[in-house]
Amino acid sequence: SLLQLKLWNKYRVSNIPSLIFIDASTGKVVCRNGLLVIRDDPEGLEFPWGPKPFSEVVAGPLLRNNGQTIDSSALEGSHVGVYFSAHWCPPCRSLTRVLVESYRKIKEAGQKFEILFVSADRSEDSFKQYFSEMPWVAVPYADEGRRSRLNRLYGIQGIPTLIVLDPKGEVITRQGRVEVLNDIECHEFPWHPKPVLELTDSNAVQLNEGPCLVLFVDSEDDGESEAAKQLIQPIAEKIIAKYKAKDEEA
Repeated sequence: SLLQLKLWNKYRVSNIPSLIFIDASTGKVVCRNGLLVIRDDPEGLEFPWGPKPFSEVVAGPLLRNNGQTIDSSALEGSHVGVYFSAHWCPPCRSLTRVLVESYRKIKEAGQKFEILFVSADRSEDSFKQYFSEMPWVAVPYADEGRRSRLNRLYGIQGIPTLIVLDPKGEVITRQGRVEVLNDIECHEFPWHPKPVLELTDSNAVQLNEGPCLVLFVDSEDDGESEAAKQLIQPIAEKIIAKYKAKDEEA
């Protein structure tokens, strides 16, 4: 029915079963990953399962691939990429290769940036092998509870996913993968979402995220695509501002 379709679209459900908790008084999403919640907290001790700050969920020791540990408080004051990935997944491995270069470029440009690897590997050994290629930090593989809570916090539905946070721990973009692949030189870091994008292979995934306006122009004529952008930019900015004022995702 139309109502069912509206609900699927509103909550961006892409696979089932899917369990989403909502605050009935405001209609806001409390938690996207209800299935993980009831698996991790069958007694309901953490009810109502609302989002906690990143610093609280990540709290504890983090690993470097040389075996050293640092405390998660070392991430404070930096932009952080939370990287959900696993060695068994080919798109993850190819993104990791690009991300290692991006990480190096951003650090060399003097930006405060750290990446936190949250593994979905199937064993400690494959985690160690994969992590040995990464110059950043990771949640210890054995700390399944913390890995799971981070998955829950961001409602991760598939890998690879790269979530970019500002120094306060607020989400800048959930589309870090697209941004990294589209911006090899990292000129746009930390990748604040743009109201209007040029459609490419790598960002087409965003067409599944919600309603989109797609404007077709003659690509041979540069002036035309620029004029089209000028036309829809203010409309897009207005829509984004409206949702921001309501504290909702556009």
